[in-house]
Amino acid sequence: MLWFVRDPPNACSLAGLLSAVLGIYFAVRGVFPAAMIALLWAIVLDWTDGIIARGMKQRTDDQRAFGAQLDSLIDIVSFGVGPAVVLLSVGRFGPWFLPGAFVILATAAVRLSHFNVFGLVGGSVYRGLALDNNVILLALFFAFRPLIGGAAFVGCLYVGLMALAALNIAPIRTPKFTGAWYYGVIAYALAMSGLFAWQLVHLA
Repeated sequence: MLWFVRDPPNACSLAGLLSAVLGIYFAVRGVFPAAMIALLWAIVLDWTDGIIARGMKQRTDDQRAFGAQLDSLIDIVSFGVGPAVVLLSVGRFGPWFLPGAFVILATAAVRLSHFNVFGLVGGSVYRGLALDNNVILLALFFAFRPLIGGAAFVGCLYVGLMALAALNIAPIRTPKFTGAWYYGVIAYALAMSGLFAWQLVHLA
């Protein structure tokens, strides 16, 4: 099994998993700026592994099949478990937040299962909103947290995450962002990481 880890795209995927685990850790600790930084870079690494894979023409069919399964399993952690734990932690792990966490995870599992079986529509379009968008917008929510604060932010976050969960499995078509969008995601991650780093210093 470990032979597949030597495959560069799979190693990149596992680096993304590490970033997601760090995000979950900081979310549990209530250090949300650090959690957002880690989850954002999990997105960057998730995009990067695909770019590396497409650039490697010598990969075997087994490596490609293994990588596809690994990427999907890591996605459920990064973009399902991560946001669910963030919601639970913001709600101080109160019972009212358990249904929301379940909805986030359930829709993520359903969406990934559907994608794994049916793939892209016409080879270039997603059915429903891709899961990585959840973290992109989650970070945006937290960027405005100092301006909202208190119970209002918690309520907005809950409603926002439920809306994203609905969009994940909605019968809508969304484009698969490739090419220059990759550099846009990196720029977004860098900018938001700078903002959240400033928040960390300010909080300290």
